[in-house]
Amino acid sequence: MYRKFIHELNTWENQKIKEPLMVIGARQVGKTWLIEQFCKETYQDYVYLNFEQDPMLASIFEDSIDPETIRKRIGILKGKSLGEGTAIFFDEIQKSEKAITSLKYFCEAGENYRVIAAGSLLGVKLNRFESSFPVGKVRIKWMYPMDFEEFLLAAGEKDLAEVIQDGFWKMQPLPEAIHQKALQLYHDYLYVGGMPQCVADYVADHCDVSRFNRQLQNYILLAYGADMTKYTVSVAEGAKITAIYDSVPRQLARDNPKFKYKEIRANANKRDFYLPLDWLASSGMVYKVTKVKLPQSPLNIYAEEGFFKLYLSDVGLLMNAGGMNYRDLLNTADNIFKGAIAENYVIQTLASKNIQLFYYKPDESMEIDLLLNGEEGIVPLEIKSGRHKRSTSLKNYSAKFQPYKMIRLSENNFGRSEELYSIPLYAAFCL
Repeated sequence: MYRKFIHELNTWENQKIKEPLMVIGARQVGKTWLIEQFCKETYQDYVYLNFEQDPMLASIFEDSIDPETIRKRIGILKGKSLGEGTAIFFDEIQKSEKAITSLKYFCEAGENYRVIAAGSLLGVKLNRFESSFPVGKVRIKWMYPMDFEEFLLAAGEKDLAEVIQDGFWKMQPLPEAIHQKALQLYHDYLYVGGMPQCVADYVADHCDVSRFNRQLQNYILLAYGADMTKYTVSVAEGAKITAIYDSVPRQLARDNPKFKYKEIRANANKRDFYLPLDWLASSGMVYKVTKVKLPQSPLNIYAEEGFFKLYLSDVGLLMNAGGMNYRDLLNTADNIFKGAIAENYVIQTLASKNIQLFYYKPDESMEIDLLLNGEEGIVPLEIKSGRHKRSTSLKNYSAKFQPYKMIRLSENNFGRSEELYSIPLYAAFCL
């Protein structure tokens, strides 16, 4: 399956960037598979070392982090000599701080070594790094689940993806039959999600969503739960992380989905749950959308850190965790959780583009789901799960701030009325 992240790998190699490439992302997003495919197609030879599968690997870094010494030891372990062009792929490198520190010396060496590191909990490890982290000596990139465009390409719908992009740039409605097909595939994506293993199963069964093996999502959620208890500093911290993650569907099902510590469990407070929440965000398992006091640039200056919403890294996992079935998506009546599903989809799409996420809610008369940095100023974005065109919040926002552009994502076709752009939800990847 085609992954857009291959562009990051190719850029790093084609520009011969000396800094080792560090790929960060949640478990099961496809890091190992894509990097191995890249190495097979790019280099004459490469070696793969997984610190989780073989904990003894860490021992080769204990008394020396000299690149040539490490390469020689790797060669002994693999039973072959590593040539000048042999690439090294360190997987689950978060298991060895010395291995992470060694990346600095690979960068500073005279030879341009081709070293790639990856890990499912690297973000957490880097936040709590006890040794000297090689700042400025490593090229760090995040990898995310497949977005809807990648989903379409995997399903053999390249022409549809191109038509959607064309409609977006021209702001012209698609023929109704094509619009309906795009909506059906969008609903399939909400149910299946963007985890590569799940998409592969959907495609293998001829894109018949009724045959999708939802147990695959259960396995991923179980693996996430194991990480929360296995890779934490204490049992108590693991329990808190699990409690936060399990609370996300409940929090999003409320009229006001602002994150509340008391919704985690009785007597929960920020002091006790701040670090566990940071663990989840650093792991890539959740996305944090922060409230701003004013919709002005730069948005991060006006962020209110104590006010935020949490969303899961993958909309299919949220559908599963929330107990939502496919038929619930087709229900013409809007409901709160159906709206949360649409929001999660848009947020994970934008997060995969490394866009900082903010929302604005000054009072009960106005709530803007997302604020984006546009070419000429801040752009308010509203997310509608269905086809309702009423946008009271956007109307009030427009009257107060006169934005040059506003966006409403819904199940309606492309259209424009003055500064308001109507964009179908399936075209979110074009933003």
